[in-house]
Amino acid sequence: MVRTTDEGGSVHDEFERFVEASGPRLLTTAGLLTRERQLAEDLLQVTLLKTWSAWPRITTSPEAYARRTMVNTYVSWWRRRWNNEEPSEELPEAPTEHPDTDRNLDLRSALARLPRRQRAVIVLRYYEDLTEAAVAELMGVSVGTVKSQTSKALSRLGIDPALGAEAMEVSR
Repeated sequence: MVRTTDEGGSVHDEFERFVEASGPRLLTTAGLLTRERQLAEDLLQVTLLKTWSAWPRITTSPEAYARRTMVNTYVSWWRRRWNNEEPSEELPEAPTEHPDTDRNLDLRSALARLPRRQRAVIVLRYYEDLTEAAVAELMGVSVGTVKSQTSKALSRLGIDPALGAEAMEVSR
């Protein structure tokens, strides 16, 4: 039996509309967290599966729920330290061209050098544009921890050689 929403559409249709609208943003967030396209896609798939499983019980913003699920899944993955990779005799297909500019690549590279917790705070604060309180709630830490991790991350980014060289060229 298919359950229906108040608007008369099926729950499945409602979830599909959510994925269509929020999927690209969630994939970008996953990419910024994981630094690898395949891991980002895996993280998004796990997030969407968990979100679908909880769909009837979600009373807040579905995107906020999915984002929190994503962060929690990401944290559990790094605690487990298993990256789901297995050796293979076949080489993967060649990477496709990515539209990122050199500046974006430098920023992504600098973000990749941050510790995971600091990277997560920066992505959630400045890419997702969340408040310190929202980031703290998502990550299950205090607002003070978010502030200190943000400060440390911004300091590290400020002395990152890739970003420092670019900043000097821009200021000329």
